Amino acid sequence: MTDVGEIIKALNDFGRFQHWLVLMITLITPITGFHVFSQLFMVIPVSHHCNTSWLDTISLNLTGEERLNLTIPRKPDGTLEQCLMYTPVDSNLETILQSRLTSTEKCQDGWVYPSKPEPSLVTQFNLVCDRKDLIDISQSIFMSGLLVGAVVLGPFSDWCGRRPVALLSLFLQGVSGVAAAFAPSFYLYCALRFLLGTGLSGIIISSVALCTEWVGVAYRPHTIIASHVTFALGQMILAGLAYGLRDWRHLQIAGSAPVFFFLFYIWVLPESARWLVTKGKIEEAKKLLQKAASVNKRTIPPKLLEQLKPEKKAKSATVLDLLRNPHLAKVTLIISSIWFVNSLAYYGLSLNVGSFGLNIYLTQVIFGAVEIPARILCIFLMEWLGRKKCQSFCLFLGGTFSLLITAIPKDLPVVIATLAILGKFTMAASFSTSYVFSAELFPTIVRQTGLGVCQMTARVAGIISPLVGLLGRYHTSFPVVIFGSAAVLGGIISLLLPETLGKELPDHVDELANNPRKSKAANGSVENGCAKPNKDNCISEKITTTRF
Repeated sequence: MTDVGEIIKALNDFGRFQHWLVLMITLITPITGFHVFSQLFMVIPVSHHCNTSWLDTISLNLTGEERLNLTIPRKPDGTLEQCLMYTPVDSNLETILQSRLTSTEKCQDGWVYPSKPEPSLVTQFNLVCDRKDLIDISQSIFMSGLLVGAVVLGPFSDWCGRRPVALLSLFLQGVSGVAAAFAPSFYLYCALRFLLGTGLSGIIISSVALCTEWVGVAYRPHTIIASHVTFALGQMILAGLAYGLRDWRHLQIAGSAPVFFFLFYIWVLPESARWLVTKGKIEEAKKLLQKAASVNKRTIPPKLLEQLKPEKKAKSATVLDLLRNPHLAKVTLIISSIWFVNSLAYYGLSLNVGSFGLNIYLTQVIFGAVEIPARILCIFLMEWLGRKKCQSFCLFLGGTFSLLITAIPKDLPVVIATLAILGKFTMAASFSTSYVFSAELFPTIVRQTGLGVCQMTARVAGIISPLVGLLGRYHTSFPVVIFGSAAVLGGIISLLLPETLGKELPDHVDELANNPRKSKAANGSVENGCAKPNKDNCISEKITTTRF
């Protein structure tokens, strides 16, 4: 029986067909980076004070300044209180002028925005004072959509295919993204953002699976890094669009409407040949493989196609399989904790881009730009330091940079922003390291399940991260201290994991405890799980179904 991996080698591990496929996938990835952080530019703080038009019923002869002096208390620095007003009284103007109003209360009739800012979520839905917390809550709702998308659309992709889920997710993203721009209430906006997050998660899952199942084993990391780099490009594009489009509705449409252009993927996006074979659709898989070979200007030996048979379906792994073996349970606990703290700190820094003292648009561009070299550099660091030390170094350093922010005076915004950028740099590198390290720690039989658990903990951290920001009302340093401390702790516990650099990938759980993994040097320089002498005959790993 022929394995799909052998045929992919025959038609070229990474030929023109795969180049076009990866290009199509990476073209839609920047939209993910846009939407994850787009709300930051829709909730930029604006000056405001309570609406005190009640005084107009008593006198219309007062100037705006006189009315504010009578109805709005002032802070010690002389500026107007933003969330307090003097309690209205049923008296004539002369009585009010003589006795002056002293009793205060919260705003009763809404707010006024004297600077006449461009429409934003803040001004559209009055997300100020007691309603300000809704900003962070809405971001957590969006992150919840990402989590639900991973849990629901992941198995759905295994059932009906990568291509249908990718197309459905694109459509869901486009519709919910554009509809959010016309939401008449903030709660409907949050619901649409939840659906948007679900669609984004579906795109990520199906597109990454589609790419990795079409390329050779040696090129799978390249497709992951490519998606990470274009995600960073999306953050930079966001800053440029937000700078030019100050109306939040225009910005939302600009980041969502282009998705409909990619609906032509209905006609050009291929299905995964590997998935077709696992489902017994051999003839469809053969036609698709021959088409790929034609694009790559290769010929698949007829014998290989004739011997192509449905792959024996492996028994699906469950989360319980990760806990039965003590060693694997320890690895799962530690690596999933690392994903959690990494995601918590990464989004903690990214979602607070406007609080570091510099121009938010410039800072966002830099935040996106530093991720590109960070993601690429981690590849060399992993080879030089090893996976364990690289993971620990990046997390510990990123956490240290975050903690140092709290020690810098607020009147030094350049220093604060520099530390934040360095923290984002190291956190991004740590994230890419986690993908490689985790894949090498889990045995093949439970690898997909282990990675699924890790990604779920990262999504949970993404939900919590905006809520941690609410602690800033008690002290501005609390959120940053939590993010930094979590990263430092993650860097320390990383050292408890075994090193995987130069080691063979384990296939079964019993190999972890009973037979320590041999190094590649001791096995004919194994490359990507395949010994060099027999590299041409090496069979790609089979993708197992993940169940949560």
